[in-house]
Amino acid sequence: MAYSEDHIALAAEYALGTLDADERAQVETMMAVDTEFTAIVRAWEHRLGALNQMVGSVEPRPIVWENIRATVGHAEPQTPMVLPEAPPPPAAPVVAEQPAAAVESAPVADNSNVIQLASRERRWRNIASFASAIAAALIAMLAVQVFQPDLLPEGLRPKARTQVVEVKTQVPPAPPSAQYVALLQPNGGAPAFILTLDAATMNFTVRKVGAAAEPGKSFELWLISDKLPQPRSLGVIGAADFTARPVLASYDANTVNTATYAVTVEQEGGSPDGRPHSAPVYTGKLIETVPAR
Repeated sequence: MAYSEDHIALAAEYALGTLDADERAQVETMMAVDTEFTAIVRAWEHRLGALNQMVGSVEPRPIVWENIRATVGHAEPQTPMVLPEAPPPPAAPVVAEQPAAAVESAPVADNSNVIQLASRERRWRNIASFASAIAAALIAMLAVQVFQPDLLPEGLRPKARTQVVEVKTQVPPAPPSAQYVALLQPNGGAPAFILTLDAATMNFTVRKVGAAAEPGKSFELWLISDKLPQPRSLGVIGAADFTARPVLASYDANTVNTATYAVTVEQEGGSPDGRPHSAPVYTGKLIETVPAR
C-alpha cells in the first residue's frame, strides 16, 4: 500500500513522541489494523533510536544542580493570577428573515485543506528540528573526541590505538677472516701450484701455475700430519686453472694450519684405494697472509 507524506510524517512524530493524545490514539488504531503502517513506525523508531544511542548521555556536573537549587530557593513566591471579569455579551441584533433559497445558496468556507497543510508543516518541522539537533550533537561529540577527549565520559572516549612499527637494523658486515696460502713446489724449484685457504669456511682453492700432468695421469692433493696415521686425500686437481674443495671443514684448525700439503702423480682419476702410490713431487705449508679481525 502506498502511503502519503502525511502518513509517513505521522509515523515519524509518533516515534519522536510529539503527538497529542488524540493523534497517538489514531496512530495506534492504524497500527492495530495495518501491519505495513506498523512497519513504517518501527522503521522510524529504529532510525531515531540509533541516532539517540550514538549521542550518549552526559551526567551534569554537581555544580549545575547546586546552582539550580540555589536559584529556586531565592525565587520570590508567585502571586496567583486573577482573570478580569468578562463583560456581558451584547444584545443579539435582529436579522430579517431571508428566503430559504438565499440561505441555502450562501457559500460555506472550507478550511480542511488549511488545517491539513498546517498539521503537515508542523510534523515535518518537528522531525527536521530533532534531526538537526541530533546532527549538531554528533558533530560536537566528534569535535570533543578529536581535540579534548578527556572531557567525555569513559564510555565515549576513543580507544587508544597501538601501532607496531618494525624497525630494520642493518647488520654490520662480518669482519674478514684469516687467509692462508701455501706454495706447492719441488725442492728448491719454482711453484707448480698455489693453495689458498679461508679460515672461516675452511674452503681451499688450488691454482695451477706451472705444472702439466702426463697423459693418462692425474695430480692428487694430500694432507700430511703427524696427528694422522696416514696421508689423507684432498681430491684430484682438475685440468682447469682453478680447483676448489670444501673438504678441510672436517679437520680441526690446528691440524690444518700445521700440516704439509703434498701433490703426487697418480693414475688417471686418482688413487683407487685412498693411499698415495708415488712420492710427493710438490709440497708446501700454509702461511698466514691476512690476519683475522
